[in-house]
Amino acid sequence: MKKLLAILTIVAVSAGSSFAGCGKKVTDEGKLTSYDAEKKELIITTADGKTVTRVLTPAVTTKVEDLVGKSVKVVSEHNKVDSITGA
Repeated sequence: MKKLLAILTIVAVSAGSSFAGCGKKVTDEGKLTSYDAEKKELIITTADGKTVTRVLTPAVTTKVEDLVGKSVKVVSEHNKVDSITGA
């Protein structure tokens, strides 16, 4: 009985994390409208007019200040930026 409960618990936990969207990378392309250096937030306006807010991580080494007002491509996971490049 203990083995059955252990197996069911493992299956339930692994199924729950697979639906969480973990590891899913989101790509946003558009104009970098603003950058708040204190909060480390980027605001991107996409081609369809939507505004998207993302948070920089320490892994990003790009000079974001130079990209404000330009077209950018931002790859993020859970709203945290993995990389940002000029388009």
